[in-house]
Amino acid sequence: MTFIIIFITAVVSVICFRNRQYFDKLSLIPYRVVHNREWYRIISHGLVHADYVHLIVNMIVLLSFGQYLEQLFKAYQHAGTIWNSSISFLLLYFGGMAAASVYDIVKFKNNPHYASIGASGAVAAVIFASIFFNPWNKIYFFGIIPIPGIIFGVLYILYCQYMSKHEGGVINHNAHMYGSIFGFIYPMLMDPSFIHIFLQKITQF
Repeated sequence: MTFIIIFITAVVSVICFRNRQYFDKLSLIPYRVVHNREWYRIISHGLVHADYVHLIVNMIVLLSFGQYLEQLFKAYQHAGTIWNSSISFLLLYFGGMAAASVYDIVKFKNNPHYASIGASGAVAAVIFASIFFNPWNKIYFFGIIPIPGIIFGVLYILYCQYMSKHEGGVINHNAHMYGSIFGFIYPMLMDPSFIHIFLQKITQF
């Protein structure tokens, strides 16, 4: 599923790079979601990116963590713990995308000029689900500095909170934060007993 998502996202993003009409049609515009009932934007905005760097970074990170999770979900499916690994992964990815959209929809529902794009919220959900299952696995900060996943997760949430209050730039830190939170909670939604896996892992230094 990871490769399929990357392929579809890349194709749609490139099309939108070349056609502003499609870009506007697929972006998350809370005003249109609420007032025009264009609910599809909650998902479609994750297929659109600002530029090639934005696209490539998101897809590389998704590839790195998505493959790990897919293999893990398949193992749990074979063990009879979850029903279907592919559906579980899709629910994680697109659930993270939806969770990342909620704050914007509520806050900017009456602002027709606000728009948000990108798969970052969904990718963050995948990263944090990986942290849940393997909290001490190293995550390379800026691709260079190895940090245990659980420590990275805490620092990342704090960073998103801080930046969402102090930065007026183009990065949607709230989407990153809520996508991350959803990703960490999601395994327990699949099976509440997974909390025991996390607690066992977290105590193993």
